[in-house]
Amino acid sequence: MDTGPQSRNRVTTGEFPPAVPRSLCTDCGISRSSDPKACGRACQFIKPDYEALERKVQGRARDPERPDELFFGPFRRMVAAEMIKPSPGAQWTGIVTRIGERLLETGAVDAVLAIGPDPEDRWRPTPVLITRAQDMASVRGMRMGYAPLLALLEPARDAGHRRIALIGIPCQVHALRALEDELEFERIYVIGTPCADNTTTENFHLFLGLLSEQPETISYLEFRSDYHVELRFDDGRVQEIPFLKLPIADLPGDFFPLTCRTCVDYTNVLADITIGYMAGGGKQWLVVRNERGEELIGLLGDDLRTRDVTSAGNRAGPVKGFLANTERAAGGLPLRRMPNILRGIFGWLMPRVGPRGVEFARARVEMKAIETVLHLRRSAPAKMKSMIPDHVWALVKRYGVEPLPGERSRLPTDIDALP
Repeated sequence: MDTGPQSRNRVTTGEFPPAVPRSLCTDCGISRSSDPKACGRACQFIKPDYEALERKVQGRARDPERPDELFFGPFRRMVAAEMIKPSPGAQWTGIVTRIGERLLETGAVDAVLAIGPDPEDRWRPTPVLITRAQDMASVRGMRMGYAPLLALLEPARDAGHRRIALIGIPCQVHALRALEDELEFERIYVIGTPCADNTTTENFHLFLGLLSEQPETISYLEFRSDYHVELRFDDGRVQEIPFLKLPIADLPGDFFPLTCRTCVDYTNVLADITIGYMAGGGKQWLVVRNERGEELIGLLGDDLRTRDVTSAGNRAGPVKGFLANTERAAGGLPLRRMPNILRGIFGWLMPRVGPRGVEFARARVEMKAIETVLHLRRSAPAKMKSMIPDHVWALVKRYGVEPLPGERSRLPTDIDALP
């Protein structure tokens, strides 16, 4: 059904070739292209070289003199930010989609590759090729599921677009960067969002059903850095649920696929700018990585309000607790449920004494690193040499997780000395 110009900018997965079945695949879209074998050169789950790509994209390696680069990758600056005038329907205040609008308004790009909602399911992600600034409003908000965004690269090129922007998650951005020199675009801007611990749209609906008796009326969901999930409903109601009271133990064991439990690029290191929530302290967290990232922020001018990021609390205890639970899960044992009375106590304490701001972001990155090692060790040990970069071993070392014989492809490097 064509509903006007906006629908003509929409490309759905049904218009792409089928995905080539592969193990550890998030269907980024490359296997649906005219050269599906390019997955071997592009995929972060086959044989990635993070250090080489970081040097190529960001112009340098992680700096041992800047310890936070061990966690977040090379960056110029980090700030907490918000749009002074929030965009209606945005997940936060609309920074990401406003950048896309400005790129199109100024003619810096001909098209933006992004993810919009499926017409039949607002939570199902659908790749969208946008050429008009006003159509960026259609991609505001969060989706959950897999979407072959990079399958739009060839249609964009074939349509004559020479300068593009892409709004993507880490597995999409990694593949784009690995193939960037082959794509023949004049310029590509990359706006990255952190990994969202993805799952299928069907699994996500199951999760919503555990949160509400009317899951079909949930219009918004956000994991916040104050240890709460915020739900909004079609009738205007708002509900906040502490992390510790989420029904995680009621989810099936394969709710999060192995790809998302073994992703080592939680902060989208290969983007020009990463925009997420983890270190924002209630605002959005902007990690400006390079000159092109500065250019993107500059497009917003005085419409963007920023402040320095803050850090508080100590991540060691929560990360150690996560390690213990992950060891049980990776060993096939059931997770222990916390008694309800303790959930309430800890749900009250964590926003007040737990890691906050940048310390919260460091904790999440360490948790993802631990998760990667333990789950690969159990489910795909042969992939550990190729999939785990040096900086991940450095992150987990402080918690007593060391490589076993045959798990590391290289001797320790300078990055191991980072605190």
